[in-house]
Amino acid sequence: MFADSPLIDVTDNCDQNRFELRLNGDLVGIVGYYDTSPAGKDREPDSVPVISFMHTVVVEDFGHRGLAAVMVRHALDHARSCGWKIRPVCTYVQRFVEANPEYRDLMVPLDVPA
Repeated sequence: MFADSPLIDVTDNCDQNRFELRLNGDLVGIVGYYDTSPAGKDREPDSVPVISFMHTVVVEDFGHRGLAAVMVRHALDHARSCGWKIRPVCTYVQRFVEANPEYRDLMVPLDVPA
């Protein structure tokens, strides 16, 4: 890696219900999510968690650099590894999945009840 290359880190901050993108340690983007699955005893034993991706935000000064795509790709890869299904409320996530069909199998239609 070049010395002047930015360090990009995407993590799941489950306490805040969001994925966070940090650029050189500074928080510059989030993908907010909400678990719409029934909780506790109401959840079926074999049910798959359904997570709504609510919004994608990148600080304006860092826009148009592809950071939102990096963050959403990481979030969807994380969802796959956790066995989640995704309800793409966020229009950016909808467009990203439309352009990246390898993630379509994770999607749950918006009109399906939680």
